[in-house]
Amino acid sequence: MPEQAVIFSVILGYFLGSIPFGLFIAKLGGQGDVRNIGSGNIGATNVLRTGRKDLAALTLLGDGGKAAVAVLLAGHFFGAPGHLFAGAAALLGHCFPIWLRFKGGKGVATFFGALLATAWPVGLIAAGIWLAMAVLFKMSSLAALWAAGTAPLIAFLMGHHGVAAMAVFLALMIFVRHKENIGRILSGTESKIGQKKK
Repeated sequence: MPEQAVIFSVILGYFLGSIPFGLFIAKLGGQGDVRNIGSGNIGATNVLRTGRKDLAALTLLGDGGKAAVAVLLAGHFFGAPGHLFAGAAALLGHCFPIWLRFKGGKGVATFFGALLATAWPVGLIAAGIWLAMAVLFKMSSLAALWAAGTAPLIAFLMGHHGVAAMAVFLALMIFVRHKENIGRILSGTESKIGQKKK
């Protein structure tokens, strides 16, 4: 693949990924700046802490959709493996958006969007792992860590070696962005799904 196509794929993915849907949706929904509540995060889990499930659902779709669109556009215009670079860059853009001084979200929905668009069976299995862990422990962060941590192995075992390589990068980003959550999980103080800031 030409180096120029890789660069364009990364740029496309980053700027699409950097769109802060949670920030826009919460404000339009009359909830103010979502960065001032809960974890201060711009993702769907923190939007849910406003008590507005509809806004959280829209944020989830937006954050996942922007990665999927990045993957599909890069694949259409630049081919493989440009779509994988775009998916990885979309997560990078979400976590470190230039518009918000590189202070973005945790990247879970964007992670799933990239996986589903590159290899939907892998994405569905990872989503199933997330759901199972969320139901068992009621912690979005723990569920995300399990899904991210197992995704590279799932992709590799299913023969999607390029997706597995992308998933390694995605998983590393998820773990880095959840560093504080990991500390709270270990200390037993991590917040539960739907819990509002006291």
